[in-house]
Amino acid sequence: MKIGIDILGGDFAPDANISGAVLARKELSADAQLVLIGDKEQIFSGLSSLGENPANYEIVHAPDVITMHDHPTKAIPSKPNSSIAVGFDLLAKKELDVFASTGNTGAMLVGSIFKLGTIPAILRPCITTVVPTINGGQSILLDIGANSDCKPEVLHQFAVLGALYSKHVYGNKDPKVALLSIGEEESKGNIATVAAHKIIASSNDVNFIGNIEGRDLFTGKADVIVCDGFTGNIVLKQAEGMYALVRKRGIKNDAYFDRFNYENYGGTPVLGVNGNVIIGHGISNDVAVKNMILLANETAKSNLPLKINEAFN
Repeated sequence: MKIGIDILGGDFAPDANISGAVLARKELSADAQLVLIGDKEQIFSGLSSLGENPANYEIVHAPDVITMHDHPTKAIPSKPNSSIAVGFDLLAKKELDVFASTGNTGAMLVGSIFKLGTIPAILRPCITTVVPTINGGQSILLDIGANSDCKPEVLHQFAVLGALYSKHVYGNKDPKVALLSIGEEESKGNIATVAAHKIIASSNDVNFIGNIEGRDLFTGKADVIVCDGFTGNIVLKQAEGMYALVRKRGIKNDAYFDRFNYENYGGTPVLGVNGNVIIGHGISNDVAVKNMILLANETAKSNLPLKINEAFN
């Protein structure tokens, strides 16, 4: 298992990424090799300052940085020596099993599609987030921003992708799948949602339980919640804002609300492409980076792209 990590991505690079890699190495099995991609001098210096032996890691020199301000579609070809571009080159050549970064999300999505390619029959790759449920479990919400506008057929595919992710990475044998809408009735919702409901309900692809409303997001009613990326991103940012508000109100060490902390989840895979790609939060600290790497390891072990390919082809 070779796990590639973009050391130069994110708001707190390179320190948070190097520290996160060190933390992750302590929890990974001995057969997992961490490949640190970035400026070699910074990586050696960072590891040494933490008392780590650089020989325990594979280090790939990639001195350039794709910043959050770089144009996603232009960044990778204009910066071929950047940590993101080099990471995708290694992944495309099968020299990595998975590539993870907290850097420019747009560039990561572009790299996923153009460097790896989408799985045949997939209309639109998507990204997910974890929704903590009040019963102690968690649901998967998708899409959360890769596709602002979606046709009904795309929402149907998101339902299948989400179910496969929930089954093979989170261990739900027969995940319950729902559409996020403005009412439980199949006639409620915008044109795309109503049409998607008919398509999903008439197929045997997933365990479809129908529509759920926003108030059902955190109840555990569904294991997979499907929506377009515009709606999903608003839901995600609302949950992040709620968590920040709860903390400001002095509510700390609450078993439920503490599970909204982004550090716990690390990142999200890009579903529907020919490779394992994990995108982390740009503000990730070392704990979040550690969890991103652990998620990358679990995703790669699940052979998720292969499972998706088998389901769609």
